[in-house]
Amino acid sequence: MRTISAKANEVTRNWWVIDAADQILGRVAAKAANLLRGKEKAIFTPHVDTGDFVVIINAEKVRLSGKKETAKSYMSFSGFVGGHKSETVKARRARRPELIVEGAIKGMIPHTRLGRAQITKLKVYAGPSHPHVAQGPVAVAKVR
Repeated sequence: MRTISAKANEVTRNWWVIDAADQILGRVAAKAANLLRGKEKAIFTPHVDTGDFVVIINAEKVRLSGKKETAKSYMSFSGFVGGHKSETVKARRARRPELIVEGAIKGMIPHTRLGRAQITKLKVYAGPSHPHVAQGPVAVAKVR
């Protein structure tokens, strides 16, 4: 039996839609990361981008367990003196809810050139509508 190594130009890419409304953030992120990497395909090859496009809708309604809504904080540093910024999940959800989901998924993708190519296939929208209807995305069953 021979091992098949996927070629980047031979991969067929599907479009998937995940509705994040009332679903746990980590479970949605894990499902999206697996689809982006192509780990659920039989032709998965670790060093080739075999993943699909993923559209996530209702990012503003994603759920976090426990007290994370107020206790979890996101920090950033500009590199300048006094450039530390911090905000809670509640504040980020009010400002730009897509960043919560994007950050969780980005942390589950490899931090390499391949990972940066895979994350470009992720599209996150705060509301229930998206402009990718023409691609014919298939809805993913509710994430457990």
